[in-house]
Amino acid sequence: MAQGWLEKVTGPLEDKKRWRQYKARKEQLPGSYRTAIDALERYFMYAGAIVKGDVLMQMLEDLADLIEQAAANSTPVRDVVGDDPVEFAETFIRNYSGGQWIQKERQRLTDSINQAAAGDA
Repeated sequence: MAQGWLEKVTGPLEDKKRWRQYKARKEQLPGSYRTAIDALERYFMYAGAIVKGDVLMQMLEDLADLIEQAAANSTPVRDVVGDDPVEFAETFIRNYSGGQWIQKERQRLTDSINQAAAGDA
């Protein structure tokens, strides 16, 4: 009972556990890869507008998988993100658009227009 109430206030405890695991994974990365993942994470937090914790965590865990694999294979960071890191980040974010608040607003707009168009007929 108390856990259900606590999660309503603070969010799912599982997401917090996943966050701590993700942060620990980042700390294990070599310096240049850690710098890259920190920069991408910061951009995702500002530009991603992901409001669903589970979607955000999946995105960050997938990012960690990608960067860890690059580090293990000694793939240069630039080979991972390409010449335009913003385009890489935007493309990456698009794969997780279901968690963005704007998706709800897009659906609301579409539904309202559909309702209005049905009234015109």
